[in-house]
Amino acid sequence: MGKAARKKNKAPKVRDVFVAQPFEGLSFEPELIALREFVPSATAKLPLKEGDREVTLATVLPGAAAAFVRTDERVFVGLQVQTRSSDISRDLGRSLKWALDAKPGDVLSVPDTTSAPAEGERLQDLLVTDAELDVTLHDNFDWWLPEDTEAEGDVKLSLDRANEAIMPTERLGAGSYWVLAGEKAHLRWVRPEPENALLQALARLSAAGELNLGDGSRYAGSFRAHGLLVPVWDLDPEAHAREWAEPAKQLGVRLEEALASLDSEPLNAAERRARDGLIGRQLTIR
Repeated sequence: MGKAARKKNKAPKVRDVFVAQPFEGLSFEPELIALREFVPSATAKLPLKEGDREVTLATVLPGAAAAFVRTDERVFVGLQVQTRSSDISRDLGRSLKWALDAKPGDVLSVPDTTSAPAEGERLQDLLVTDAELDVTLHDNFDWWLPEDTEAEGDVKLSLDRANEAIMPTERLGAGSYWVLAGEKAHLRWVRPEPENALLQALARLSAAGELNLGDGSRYAGSFRAHGLLVPVWDLDPEAHAREWAEPAKQLGVRLEEALASLDSEPLNAAERRARDGLIGRQLTIR
């Protein structure tokens, strides 16, 4: 076969385009980002468009697996995995489709990140996009095993290590979590708004001295995760998580009011200076 013929018969190369905001279009986008990035142990029933098989979304599965089916036939899909493609939503969608056909004891160690993209593989194709995600937090990973099952051998070692690494975490609202990280406590809040608008609203509150949750709190900065901005506040670690629930709610109201005011009230000079300061306070949590 000549060069021209080989070139003609060569399969076209599939361009793998990076998706910066993979969960866009899902009403529970902030929740998915929180569960993937910093919530240690949590589960939630996935709102499937079709089928009657119940599938549970989980932060971390044994061995950081992409999906598995317990011996009692409960199906799990994991968010925190070790490999990813350019589109996390597609990775999760493929893991979900695998899980729907899997049998008890089956494990998908890693998501499929190499196959060419196909229609109907993303979470947005498989889930009810405007549903609510009912998140259950756990203070351990014992839910990896069916009830009344004792962990033994390597499974017990893995479970013990995972349990020891858990940071105490409480959910304060949608995408909003109190986390006790060692000697420090934080509020990490995944916000659904476009970054520019959110920064302007945060700057408006900052200039007015209202960008906090009261005594024992301060705005620490923000980080980006999967296309959304995640503001972070340092909190008094001696205070219980529930003590921050109402202040966080009030802060949310102030933030919504600031966002609503942006169309009619552009930032003034002091607010613009505050915005520039906020932009420079980028954090990393890893």
